Amino acid sequence: MSTVNPLSDLLDEKGVLLADGATGTSLFAMGLEAGEAPELWNEARPENITKLHQDFVDAGADIILTNTFGGTRHRLKLHHAADRVFEINRKAAEIARAVADGAGRKVIVAGSVGPTGELLLPLGAMTYEDAVAAFAEQIEGLKAGGAEIAWIETMSSPDEIRAAAEAAVKVGLPYTYTGSFDTAGKTMMGLPPRDIHGVAADIGEGPVAVGANCGVGASDILSSLLDMTEADPAATVIVKGNCGIPEFRGSEIHYSGTPPLMADYARLARDAGAKIIGGCCGTSCDHLAAMRRALDSYTPSPRPTLGDIVERIGPLRNKTANEAPAAPPRERGRRRG
Repeated sequence: MSTVNPLSDLLDEKGVLLADGATGTSLFAMGLEAGEAPELWNEARPENITKLHQDFVDAGADIILTNTFGGTRHRLKLHHAADRVFEINRKAAEIARAVADGAGRKVIVAGSVGPTGELLLPLGAMTYEDAVAAFAEQIEGLKAGGAEIAWIETMSSPDEIRAAAEAAVKVGLPYTYTGSFDTAGKTMMGLPPRDIHGVAADIGEGPVAVGANCGVGASDILSSLLDMTEADPAATVIVKGNCGIPEFRGSEIHYSGTPPLMADYARLARDAGAKIIGGCCGTSCDHLAAMRRALDSYTPSPRPTLGDIVERIGPLRNKTANEAPAAPPRERGRRRG
């Protein structure tokens, strides 16, 4: 699908890769305040971002995502930093690059590109061309800092995925993309998991990998994974699920997943055909280390059914995409992990 690139090379070498865990959860544990932009810590508290990446590398991650999920001008303007998009993204990539280069093994630096939080025409005011320009501005900074691939993630709108993919090609980086299937088994803009493969297949040389991240619980994202790998068994599919089920305790969100549960999630994801497996919200380095051990000691089992997933991981929180009517066309900005 793509010409040679570092991510494809490492996949060819190892077969299955472990992506990192939660950015937001980890930074909140370090003192990030609600409403504060994690991206500003790339400049203000780089030592914390270094620790974020180092902890995941030490836990066994093959891929680390830069701290740039909200790194477009549209998100940074909310924190009076829209004029520093390039510098913030470059700094984030430089921090991750330094950790990866010191790992003593190959670790991929993936430039995290999240949604702008804006609606594209005709539902909102942002034109497709504006979206491409905003993503290109971000990805230019990521590339300058040493990111090897544009990691387009947590998307709801197919058009926004396409705009980010077009920007990556324009800048000269290969790209992956993931949707968040959190609305009755589809994205909030109505995209079902089985249709993820074709969203940007015609842009550049196509994606290196596609898949799902975030969403609701671990069982739900595994259900989405079954749909994606059934639709295209030959595709390289990413799954980066939340750590169990989110639960409110007072005003704080906690995640129910234990390290053994996330290890079983990783085994199920492997059996269901995922080639890049990681964690999203709530996934700590302890969870990731358990996932690393599970993948390293992996013994192939039959492809799981939805019943197998529910029995081992827990009940679905949503209907599956196959049961549910299309979601209404709405979008919201959201922060990963």
